[in-house]
Amino acid sequence: MKAVDRMLQRWRIGMVRPYLPPGSRVCDIGCAAGGTLYRAIPGLADGVGLDPDLAAPAEVGTNRLLPGLFPQGLPDDRPFDAITMLAVLEHVPADAQAPLAAACAHHLKPGGRLLITVPAPAVDHVLTALRALRLIDGMNLEQHYGYDVAQTPAIFGAAGLTLEKSKRFQLGLNNLFVFRKP
Repeated sequence: MKAVDRMLQRWRIGMVRPYLPPGSRVCDIGCAAGGTLYRAIPGLADGVGLDPDLAAPAEVGTNRLLPGLFPQGLPDDRPFDAITMLAVLEHVPADAQAPLAAACAHHLKPGGRLLITVPAPAVDHVLTALRALRLIDGMNLEQHYGYDVAQTPAIFGAAGLTLEKSKRFQLGLNNLFVFRKP
């Protein structure tokens, strides 16, 4: 991962940090290999990071990083205070989005939050140029398919989650969605 990749990742983490108080049990969907969320926000309790590209299980403090998909890769059925999907939804095929939303709702505690960052489709062109210039690695950029950000409230609302906040950031090219389970 290059410096620009890390900067963009830290920016996304900074957007969700206010919603992850110390002691929260967090599931990070698409955690990548480094468990960056768990390193950047100390005090999270018993977190689980899942990523299909993770080569082997690993530990970051009290948090476990596991190879696999959500929710199949979860080690148990205990609910989470928060679930994060940072730069993940644009990789999820359309036919898998509603089941993913339902699984998120199922695995959250009442009052728990789902925190999503998802780029605008125009970002794909920017990232392709940055990768061509070798400024980023552009993790799994080939999996992007032009996800329509405007669909996000409907997809997760249909699963019973309530939209608390929607905000653009990174010069308007990225989006934060905060959902709460009633």
